Amino acid sequence: MTAETKVAHRGPAWLRAVVAGIFGLLYAYAVWAGLGNLLAMNSLAEFLGGTMQPTAWIALILAMIVPVAVFAIAVTIGVRRALWKLAVLLLVGLALVGVFWINVQGLFTHPAVVFQ
Repeated sequence: MTAETKVAHRGPAWLRAVVAGIFGLLYAYAVWAGLGNLLAMNSLAEFLGGTMQPTAWIALILAMIVPVAVFAIAVTIGVRRALWKLAVLLLVGLALVGVFWINVQGLFTHPAVVFQ
């Protein structure tokens, strides 16, 4: 297999950028939602006359960092693979971000863990 055949099999670079960009918007939404929840929970804690626990701060900050890290890892791994493999890697990464987000939401069902 020649180098030209390998490049043709992976698809054009612009199409790879479009796929990564569309998934990037979904990852960016996860980061934006994490920021919104951090601000909302902090405001709620102040409204109730308390502060947030360090565990809550760490969980909410990680809710913004994890999507960025997972997206970077998925793109780094998938950049030299076929287009469908890149899309699958990004989809699996998005699923991992969703699982992490559900776990963070589960943490906030216990007020003692969140507020002091």
